[in-house]
Amino acid sequence: MRLIFLAASAFGALSVAVLVIMTAVAVFARYILGMPIAWTEEVSGLLMIWIVMVGAIACEANRQHLTIDLIEGLLSRRMRRLLSMAVGLASVGLLVFMAWQAWALGQTTAFKKTQILGVSWFWLDLAVVVGAAGTAFVTAWRLVRPEAEAQPARDRSLY
Repeated sequence: MRLIFLAASAFGALSVAVLVIMTAVAVFARYILGMPIAWTEEVSGLLMIWIVMVGAIACEANRQHLTIDLIEGLLSRRMRRLLSMAVGLASVGLLVFMAWQAWALGQTTAFKKTQILGVSWFWLDLAVVVGAAGTAFVTAWRLVRPEAEAQPARDRSLY
């Protein structure tokens, strides 16, 4: 899990850095030089989708997704484990379905191109496939390896 977290976090950090620098350059070019850079909006949208979807993998790998443990606190240890398994199975099912639907959408919209750069919409949909499938993998791994679930989450931030 650590390697998945580090890879996803590194991708996210690099993508955010590119997004910030690109946006700063675009603002400078538009308002200081009076020469807007048209393609930055498309690249920003593409990067944001990838950042969110790969970030979901990093969050799941490091147990940082938001959880509401209202019911969990009232249950016995065994029932908490059963609830965790049920939620995990439901999550994996939903994420696999989401990845499958995103793949199907990507196949049907691959011919569509963005207006300025001419990038296939498939690459936007592929981010959802990667994010959903990656998060499903991490969740399924935890279901198969319950001893990893017993360990408390540690702060694994990069800074």
